[in-house]
Amino acid sequence: MEETSRSLVTVAERPINSAAIRQAWDEHQVDQNGHNSNRRQTMDNPDLEALHQERSESRHAIVEDLGGTTGDEKKGCWASFSGCITGIWTTRQLTNSKDREIYVKTTIRELIVYIIFLAVLCFLTFGMTSANMYYFTKVLNDLFIATPYQDNPKYTFNDIGEFQDVWDYLETVALPSLYPEADYNDKERKDMDKNILYECKLLGTPRLRQIRVRNDSCDIPDDFKRAITVCYDVYSSYIEDKEPFGLMNTSAWTYHSASQLLGSEHWGLLATYSGGGSYEDLGVTLEEAQRRLGTLKQNLWIDRGTRVLFLDFTVYNGNINLFCVIKLVMEFPATGGVIPSYSFRTVKLIRYITILDYFILACEFIFCLLILYYIVEEILEIKKLKCPYFKSVWNMLDILVIVISLVCIGFSIYRTISVEQLLQELLMDPYRFPDFEVLGFYQTQYNNAVALAVFFAWIKIFKYISFNKTMTQLSSTLSKCAKDVAGFAVMFFIVFFAFAQLGYLLFGTQVEGFRDFATSVFTLLRVILGDFDFHAIEQANRVLGPIFFITYVFFVFFVLLNMFLAIINDTYSEVKAEIAKQKNEFEIGDYFLRGYNNIMGKVGRRDKIIDIQTAIKLADSNYDGSMGFEDIRKHLKQRNFSDLEIEMFFSKYDKDASHDLSTKETKLMLADLEGDNAKLQKESDNSRPASIHSISRPPSSMSQFTNGVSFEEFSVLSRRVDRMEHSIGSIVCKIDAVLVRLEGMEKSKVKRRETMNKILDTIDEKEAGERGNPAQMEKLVREELANWDAGSSFSLSGHSPKPGQ
Repeated sequence: MEETSRSLVTVAERPINSAAIRQAWDEHQVDQNGHNSNRRQTMDNPDLEALHQERSESRHAIVEDLGGTTGDEKKGCWASFSGCITGIWTTRQLTNSKDREIYVKTTIRELIVYIIFLAVLCFLTFGMTSANMYYFTKVLNDLFIATPYQDNPKYTFNDIGEFQDVWDYLETVALPSLYPEADYNDKERKDMDKNILYECKLLGTPRLRQIRVRNDSCDIPDDFKRAITVCYDVYSSYIEDKEPFGLMNTSAWTYHSASQLLGSEHWGLLATYSGGGSYEDLGVTLEEAQRRLGTLKQNLWIDRGTRVLFLDFTVYNGNINLFCVIKLVMEFPATGGVIPSYSFRTVKLIRYITILDYFILACEFIFCLLILYYIVEEILEIKKLKCPYFKSVWNMLDILVIVISLVCIGFSIYRTISVEQLLQELLMDPYRFPDFEVLGFYQTQYNNAVALAVFFAWIKIFKYISFNKTMTQLSSTLSKCAKDVAGFAVMFFIVFFAFAQLGYLLFGTQVEGFRDFATSVFTLLRVILGDFDFHAIEQANRVLGPIFFITYVFFVFFVLLNMFLAIINDTYSEVKAEIAKQKNEFEIGDYFLRGYNNIMGKVGRRDKIIDIQTAIKLADSNYDGSMGFEDIRKHLKQRNFSDLEIEMFFSKYDKDASHDLSTKETKLMLADLEGDNAKLQKESDNSRPASIHSISRPPSSMSQFTNGVSFEEFSVLSRRVDRMEHSIGSIVCKIDAVLVRLEGMEKSKVKRRETMNKILDTIDEKEAGERGNPAQMEKLVREELANWDAGSSFSLSGHSPKPGQ
């Protein structure tokens, strides 16, 4: 790009006349053989040859800088195909052009494609979820969790605290809810109506599964070995009891590994439990389930060795096409008692049923194509930028979104295949336990991954609008205060973790929010937001509790938090001040404004102020506020301004006649344009196109002029001035044509003189002796030169002298 700029400057500074320049550009025509048709004529003039060469080199450099071809290169099928592919995947990082307009056009194209991608992604995510999922989960939660015991209405699932509570819940709440037999009028339901809440079909049979630990899993102190002979440690996969127990005859009394049960691990409140254990399928009828549950209770299936009990089942609602994979968990800690928890995973495993589902299917295909498009785009950027590509946060975000999307696409295919297999197996044997646990778990993770993809996709919009100075406030503020925030974070976390450890050690045995260090950290974060239980802290330690609370609130809330806000506020103020000082560049808003102005020009309401402002922004390629005459002239000529208008406009603000506008002169020009905008709009409303000299007139002189004459007189004078400008322009063109002709005649005469002088110098004595007297030949040549001079004079005056006259 620097070589291109230097070559353009060299050509601009070369002292060659306008006729020669036009001739050089006109002679740049290429014939069918790829050679210059006027090459011989150009070789006759050294100045034109040098100018032609420099112009050609400049043109090649500019076209190559824009990423194209010069036209002199031969294009094959592969070159055309490569150019088409490059054009489709051209991004701001792939283009080499420093033209702001090309940059904006590329940004708009990228933004439009990305908005399509984001819209398709949102259709996919919102198409796979609905409010029905929440209500479906809520009614099942109320049924199995909030329903009270029949013999004790004050107790629910969350109140389970000992072994007897477990059996009471299973017998009086779980089984009647799973196997509804009677209607609300106490009459037996029909087989088709024996569904949970009338609408939810129980798939297969529910399963009870427990995991036990060995009796010798813990060490008893010597002082208590006589008194304590049985000891069961906290759960660990290494101390699971894999030996038969109790009746030792069925699956409920023997251990089965996770691979045999095709089970998965579960992350409970106390530990992470394996997918193995002893299990009992309850059956498909209430009588069978009560009989099997009674057998387990009578033979003490749950004892001191039990560490966790699972109740797993899956229901399906055909009205809304939703599955709910339910897991009720009762953990038995080594401390004694029972800690209940539960998991409701409402998922849509059968995806394509309704018309909307098939529309989502079409969106999925479009989404896959767009992901393929962005994969190719990122590969091209990595190929060009190499290692610097990975230094950009936005590029890493692009890769993250693509990876998450590929994982989601892969799981979507796996889910469709797995659900079909599970349903086929269930239809073949309706009395078996359908294990939807793994599928429900991964479907939930799929939903989480899609949610993250949508989140990052929305954040990625900042990548395409970050070139706008207003939109960079957030990123500029965060990047500018990063060092200060990092230093503050070190100080903050030293104090914060000190209070977290202090709270854990002081209140960990009595206050639930400080039961472990991680929970203490989140509890103190909640205190910052105003969510705290002061009475629990005070009750745990009546002296140190209030002191802990007051000192924490003072140092963290009143001091450290306000220091953090002060850092952000100061940095934001600095960024706002810097943005206010920045010069307005050609942005997307200007691009659309120019397009709107072009449309208005079709109906005769074109705003020339917008054209001038756009030209000024494009001419200021260095964004320093200074620009040259040629830069402004080029962009104004593209907007149909005449040379005379451009000269008058430029000379008004070029105070020092340097043929360049300084930053101060540019600001004055922009201020005058803004001041005349209202007046220009008024003139445009009266169907009069504004001329550039009226636009550039300062507001003060404009107001004095309009106050002295009426509007009709002003319009008449303006039309006269326009006609005079047109006439002067035609006269200037004719004068220019005459000058061109004179220059051509002068060059022809000089050329002929040089040719004849060369002939005279090369004639030797021998050749002169053969042809005659040398003096006589020289006389003839001199006469011929005089005749040529006379012919030139006659031709200039419009006559054609005869040869030899």
